[in-house]
Amino acid sequence: MADSVVDLNKVGSNGKAFVIGITGGSASGKTLFLRSLLKHFTKEQVCLISQDNYYKEISKIPLDENGIQNYDLPECIDFELYASHIKDLVNGKAVHHTEYTFNNPEVLPREIVHLLAPVIVVEGLFVFHESSISDLLNLKVFIDAKEKVKIKRRIKRDRKERGLKLAEVLYQWENHVKPTYKAFIKPTKKYSDIIINNNDHFENGLLVLSTFIKTLMKA
Repeated sequence: MADSVVDLNKVGSNGKAFVIGITGGSASGKTLFLRSLLKHFTKEQVCLISQDNYYKEISKIPLDENGIQNYDLPECIDFELYASHIKDLVNGKAVHHTEYTFNNPEVLPREIVHLLAPVIVVEGLFVFHESSISDLLNLKVFIDAKEKVKIKRRIKRDRKERGLKLAEVLYQWENHVKPTYKAFIKPTKKYSDIIINNNDHFENGLLVLSTFIKTLMKA
């Protein structure tokens, strides 16, 4: 079990929460890494706020040249609201937000409550690219994986969880995911403080980051 919660004033600078940004390409393994990281801490110790809940409404999602919605672009995200919620947490204000369900009418969105915590984890494809978010980060972590590994994971995930056909997954990969990684995500890798390779496993990187967070929390 993680160390007990300490006074927020002892974490970060100026008595504010310490903000860790985590990014990486689609299917690099961010979600599994985050789940594994959060198992080491309570919600009162580490607060996760994800970019996935800040997509704009469906009418504002751009279409590609074939008229297919492209969710893999920065303009799909409401960065103004996302940044304001991160700032609220940093300044000691809890945040209430509505879950984004990718416009699925069969899913009832739930209310998400982000509790105050000495460490805030900010996660998403564009959290290093978008300056209004990246400027709030105290530590930047990049989850990396080879392209052949990522595409295998993407195929498996999208066919199982989203019911997409193989042709649909490959179309999105070639026309949306791959160009976005090249243009907006890969260039930010050089700004990372920590790069965690996740081709086979991320255990060493997980140990490093979880140990670092526990060190922050020690009085």
